[in-house]
Amino acid sequence: MNMQDTICALATPSGTGAIALIRVSGKRSWNTVKDCFVSKRNTIIIPRTVYFGEFYHGETILDYVLVTYFKHPHSFTGEDMVEISCHGSVYIQKQIMEILIDKGCRCAKAGEFTMRAFLNGKMDLSQAEAIADVIASNSKASLELAMTNLRGGVSNVIKKLREQLLHFVSLLELELDFSEEDVEFADRQSMKQLMTDLHSEIEMLVHSFSTGNAVKNGFPVAIVGYPNAGKSTLLNTLLNEERAIVSEIPGTTRDTIEDTMIIDGQTFRFIDTAGIRKSQDEIEQYGIERTYQSIDKAMIVLYVIDALQMENTDNITQIDDILQTTNGNGKKWLIVANKSDLLQEQEKTKVKNKYKELEIVYLSAKYKTNIHILVNKLKEEIMSSTCKGDVLVSNVRHYEALKQSLDALQQAETAFDNHLPTDLIATDIRQVLYYLGEVVGDISNEEILDSIFSKFCIGK
Repeated sequence: MNMQDTICALATPSGTGAIALIRVSGKRSWNTVKDCFVSKRNTIIIPRTVYFGEFYHGETILDYVLVTYFKHPHSFTGEDMVEISCHGSVYIQKQIMEILIDKGCRCAKAGEFTMRAFLNGKMDLSQAEAIADVIASNSKASLELAMTNLRGGVSNVIKKLREQLLHFVSLLELELDFSEEDVEFADRQSMKQLMTDLHSEIEMLVHSFSTGNAVKNGFPVAIVGYPNAGKSTLLNTLLNEERAIVSEIPGTTRDTIEDTMIIDGQTFRFIDTAGIRKSQDEIEQYGIERTYQSIDKAMIVLYVIDALQMENTDNITQIDDILQTTNGNGKKWLIVANKSDLLQEQEKTKVKNKYKELEIVYLSAKYKTNIHILVNKLKEEIMSSTCKGDVLVSNVRHYEALKQSLDALQQAETAFDNHLPTDLIATDIRQVLYYLGEVVGDISNEEILDSIFSKFCIGK
């Protein structure tokens, strides 16, 4: 990819619309556009000012357009850049692109504008990736998270950690330069405390990934229980559509059914699962295995139970078994007592203590009774797990790099505690710096950059 070329691309979705935006970036961007554009009122073009005029194809007026010229470094890419707003005719868009290419521009590749912004120091790599998250956001919560990271949420923390480590390793390497004189420039007690503090901060970032990923892609909620408890009916009621097949025949749901809904700006991924029971049916057994997999992945588990069967020891035993065979204790569990319209009030009190103090929501999925109580419980749980102001990691690449940096830091701590030579400790710290640098792009290679930016839109 030649970063010296002048590139152009359609920045708005392809197809007919009211207007379209075409971007041009590179050294020759303004010279290319000014040959085709005549302002209606101005002969001198001032950067960062919008001008109305005629866009020509040879001697013929092709369209009336708005043109804005950005002079480097005051542009998105850090290069000279021009934005052309034209009418949204597919023909006009195509003609303007062809004219620009005929005059020496090259069609931009996916993400090339943002890559140039990164390479020209307009943003770091994690902020560049946050732009893609802003574009892909489909809820208020995912947008807020993306905007936080675009403003430097994760990268500011990483840069602070790297600064502390750089100071640390520089002192160690200074000692190596004076090794024959047997002097210590770094206070060992302070260094130990620093490594402990860094370990804690990086570990918090690693652990935040499950929440950050859920905010970005939706909080997974598994709907589980015995067959015919009303799991599919509950899913249909929550989604307000007939998403899952409902039948009186036990075992109707053979595989997981997943769909999403947005509640107060947060996306929830509801997963209706096969009923858990002993079965000789091979296909049903496979569906039950998928149910346990869904429980493992879920952050919230709704155990749906027929309210009239709440005292049945099989239900209580099944919940105990699920909690023991999965990592269920690390999740939020809610007992959903379905068909509660058939249950007397005194019966609700009677069974409460049999479920190990797990919270019980009484409702009727069929008649939509008390569904709002369940929805409020879901909102409360999400609010408690996503504290405002917390920095959340939501990018898989960042998560992997942070895990590797944590492993390297643990090696450094072990080397320090075992009084290993200074050069070995410094080497481990350099590895931590390397992996943290990968997050913000201080350490990167062309293959990684191509992989990241290839997922962007063309024109962004």
